[in-house]
Amino acid sequence: MDGNVPTKQRGGVNQSGLRDHNERLILSVLQRHRTVPAAELARHTGLSKPTVSTILRDLEENGLIRRCDPVRGKVGKPSIPIELAPNGAFSIGLKIGRRSADLLLMDFIGTVRGQRHTTYDYPMPDAVFGFLEAGMENLVADLPDKHRERVCGIGIGTPFELWKWHDLAGPAAKKFRSWKDVDFAAEVALFSKLPVYVVNDATAACHAEQLYGTGKTYRDFAYFYIGSFVGGGIALNGTVLEGNQGNAGALGSMRTTGPLGESQQLVDTASLHLLEARLVEAAINPSVLWQKPQDWSGLDRYVAPWIGETAQELAKASLSVCSVIDFEAIVIDGAFPPSVREELVDRVRRYIVNQDKRGLIAPAIEAGTVGENARAIGAGSGPIFAEYFLNTNAGLSSI
Repeated sequence: MDGNVPTKQRGGVNQSGLRDHNERLILSVLQRHRTVPAAELARHTGLSKPTVSTILRDLEENGLIRRCDPVRGKVGKPSIPIELAPNGAFSIGLKIGRRSADLLLMDFIGTVRGQRHTTYDYPMPDAVFGFLEAGMENLVADLPDKHRERVCGIGIGTPFELWKWHDLAGPAAKKFRSWKDVDFAAEVALFSKLPVYVVNDATAACHAEQLYGTGKTYRDFAYFYIGSFVGGGIALNGTVLEGNQGNAGALGSMRTTGPLGESQQLVDTASLHLLEARLVEAAINPSVLWQKPQDWSGLDRYVAPWIGETAQELAKASLSVCSVIDFEAIVIDGAFPPSVREELVDRVRRYIVNQDKRGLIAPAIEAGTVGENARAIGAGSGPIFAEYFLNTNAGLSSI
């Protein structure tokens, strides 16, 4: 495929009973292509022109789309591009990380309107939900009154089985393990009536990349996100696949081999906690890794070898993933500065050249573009996606 041309969305039907499907299809096309002339939407979707015209009128009345200035200079009538209205909908996104949490308010086109950040030694439930309650109130208060009713939900990105990822002992360990029994919707219901959408944090990051980043270019791709622990996601048919239990694309659990030949998981060999440990050994406060804005200057002595080792692991993992599905691309991002991401991706490209690729089609290795905020943005996209866009892996359509 042409790596610069997003794939088209088709599969619309004209029956009145599937009107919601057709609205979602048109909104999804606009989200993917940003602006589309009204006359071309029928071709993009496979819907009849009268159907498209009727749906566009309703969407415009509901404030979900807007018409741009006419484009003149061609034969015939001027074309009128259509695009999503930024103020058409809003959502809250919360990323619960092992060292920090991010809370943001985002609009219909994925722009972050406001954000809050906090760090901690370990994410305890009371502190995290307190951060969400106070921060959400402040973020929504900054919206004009007429827009507050357009906040459609709260998305929460959290590590799978968070309660297992700690090295605490005693009462603190018992309190941390209480995450196992946390009902996110019930906790949020104590201070908000908004619906809650919970997703694996790495899957959330994959959502962000597929909706707003490099992933828009590819129909199918595998995604690695490197935080304290590496995780991942997979996009098939233009939509992120979450799986029956919400844990599809758990690439951090892929098997690999340790330095002594022992069996390990990718989280043990390609994660930021390894760099954090090196800083601790060197008597450097590792909190510098989680502060915003990120500034890793002065850490090259420790970052450079970490990049080399991580890149080798990602190169092997990338080919392993492609032995199951022939992904067009592997997209790599993480909670690090852009310069680190670019160097890491460049190293993976070089290492993969010398890997044994018999029986495989080597994928393109691409850098993600959403960056360190991907998990929070992806979490925030959950309510908007569920309310307005088309899930092509639900059997309704294809991209």
